[in-house]
Amino acid sequence: MHSSVPAPPTVVLVHGAFTDASSWAGVISRLHTAGLTVRAPANPLRDLARDAAYLRSVVRQIEVPVVLVGHDYGGAVITHAATDADNVLALCYVAAFGLDAGECVLDITNRFAPAPAADATCTAALPARTPGEPDRELYIRREQFPQVYAADLPTSDKEVLSVAQRPIACGALTGRSGPPAWASKPSWYAIATADRMLNPTAQRFMAQRMAATEYALDGSHAVVLSQPDAVVAMIRDAVAHVAGRPGLGTMRSSGRCLYRPS
Repeated sequence: MHSSVPAPPTVVLVHGAFTDASSWAGVISRLHTAGLTVRAPANPLRDLARDAAYLRSVVRQIEVPVVLVGHDYGGAVITHAATDADNVLALCYVAAFGLDAGECVLDITNRFAPAPAADATCTAALPARTPGEPDRELYIRREQFPQVYAADLPTSDKEVLSVAQRPIACGALTGRSGPPAWASKPSWYAIATADRMLNPTAQRFMAQRMAATEYALDGSHAVVLSQPDAVVAMIRDAVAHVAGRPGLGTMRSSGRCLYRPS
């Protein structure tokens, strides 16, 4: 009789505001090289409860363990979605919102010193809407996008991102989270120390509140694009933990990690 070999976890990547799933391109290619299965669903960016419900439905169709990874607002979505998803065994946050029960995105951004992005955003009415849909959405001003969102990317990449940004509905920023999945699932958190969108102090506060293993990445809010190797190192640690081989891929000390490229 042959003993069954547990299926390796699938990594599900959830993007945040002002971008789309293509922001994970560098991360995806590296995870594929490492032999991992990856999903990167579109995050609707319309309403926290509905966005989380959408992600939960995606995750429940995956028949193996899942490591959920969220960037920016995607962190709020995975926090809310994974509570009722039994096959989610680990959570990874990349400069992301790890909300507590009853908390919203604006609660976090208003609690800490405002980031430069506070003066770089603008709202616009939706061109068309249906009853019950949000009526306004948030953008980053094109001329300010490069410095506040992606200061460490090449100029050509910044320009493309600024014109291709996906806005987030204003109502998504005030949606209240349910019981946080990080309260019962192991978590990892990559803090972008040069972030001008989400205050790094706020990131550290959330990481410590969830007792996450911390990684310090010297990058902008677009760290998933500028430092894919560092992001992948964190994800691989989470995957190794789920697979029963913790400690693979980084130097670990007292729950804090600093990624160092080889």
